[in-house]
Amino acid sequence: MFIKPCVSRVSSCCLYAHAPNGAGKTTAIRHIMGFSKPQQGIVTVNGLDSWTNTSTIQEKLGYLPGEVALPENLTGKQFIQMMMDLRKVKDDTLCKKLVDFFELDAAGKVKRMSLGTKRKLAIVTAFMHDPDVLVLDEPTSGLDPIMQQRFIDFVKEEKKRGKTILLSSHIFTEVDATCDEISIIKDGYLISSFNKQEQLKMTEKVFNLTVQNDKHYTQLVQKFESNAAFHVLFKNDQTNDLQIGCYPSDLSKLIQLLIDFPISSFSEVPFSLEKHFMEFYDRRVGGDYRGND
Repeated sequence: MFIKPCVSRVSSCCLYAHAPNGAGKTTAIRHIMGFSKPQQGIVTVNGLDSWTNTSTIQEKLGYLPGEVALPENLTGKQFIQMMMDLRKVKDDTLCKKLVDFFELDAAGKVKRMSLGTKRKLAIVTAFMHDPDVLVLDEPTSGLDPIMQQRFIDFVKEEKKRGKTILLSSHIFTEVDATCDEISIIKDGYLISSFNKQEQLKMTEKVFNLTVQNDKHYTQLVQKFESNAAFHVLFKNDQTNDLQIGCYPSDLSKLIQLLIDFPISSFSEVPFSLEKHFMEFYDRRVGGDYRGND
């Protein structure tokens, strides 16, 4: 596995890495954590080489693995205490708050816990030392919808506190709710990185609208099709429904055009991160995504 060299400084934000299974996300996370050594180049966290400074880095880093493997012979409370001792955490105030917030029952044996309870136990131990950097691999896997939303709220609050967060997830809704920067990996290569808000400014907006009568519908379709600023994505001549695409820079033109027509309904189709990802990936299938450096 090889991550094409890049330089990135991310602070006080949530960075999202997405790719299909086997593309290299987990391997990249293992390099960041210092679990494996890159074949080429180095990985640094806060300016420190992750391979040679693993212990120092992990003092201020919280890690939530995609697959939770916990010592089954311990109770949840014993595991929490073990992790507190390893991290030299003396004050358990934050730990207790996390246990209450995620409604974790840590009294029983780990081997008898459900997947969701094990995930909550891993979350508590990942964050109980108030780390500056968070590395989250499929963090809500196994959680019920209520706890998934609670985790999203928690991550958003951590981001407000200035934490740097790396999130790998297949759940686009939680990514859309939490992340500022998005990166896409394919076959071990970082093929795209972008800011979500900046991407919204450059992405074509899509609107659904219905014209009140046939005459004005026909006239409006003709105007749309003769103007390069607009794209007719869908039309239904029976119901007078249209779906129109235009870039943010042309929104004023769209509004000005529609003023002269009787429109009975008008709504924007929300930006879909999942659709954007699939379109991005499909465009590069079989292509030269490595570049020609």
